[in-house]
Amino acid sequence: MIRSIIVARADNGVIGKDNGLIWHMPHDLKFFKETTTGHYVLMGRKSYESVNKPLPNRLNIIITRQQDYFKENCLVLHSLEEALQLAEAQKQQEVFILGGGEIYRQALDKGYVDRIYLTEIKDTFEGDTYFPELDMSQWQETRREEYQADHQNPHDYAFVTLEKK
Repeated sequence: MIRSIIVARADNGVIGKDNGLIWHMPHDLKFFKETTTGHYVLMGRKSYESVNKPLPNRLNIIITRQQDYFKENCLVLHSLEEALQLAEAQKQQEVFILGGGEIYRQALDKGYVDRIYLTEIKDTFEGDTYFPELDMSQWQETRREEYQADHQNPHDYAFVTLEKK
């Protein structure tokens, strides 16, 4: 099973502020939807609550320490390990880790990640949630698509795929 992170990150590492997205980039949202549809998506409780509804056509797995947490049409588990074990047992081809910052950090620190789908937002932003610094000696860039800002997407950006070496 391929364990993937999918994330949009600003040049200064910011991924969010006040439990939400900072930028509105419709092409990135379309890429996210196309990439994750049909797969299990794992996210922390705060990330789920920022969206506040299950993402359609995906098994939404919420990771929280709260033992009595419940959300309709979602599966609630209590650790990243438990969520990955379930996906593996159910023979998923690829599973997506959606964040937030703490879930990304756990996944990377514990070596659980095989692939990263990274949208580089070519700007800096004020925020309170950051993507962990990557040790690029452990990653190989296998794909890059560069885009210029346009009337719908207000920042230059790139879709980058990184594979664990």
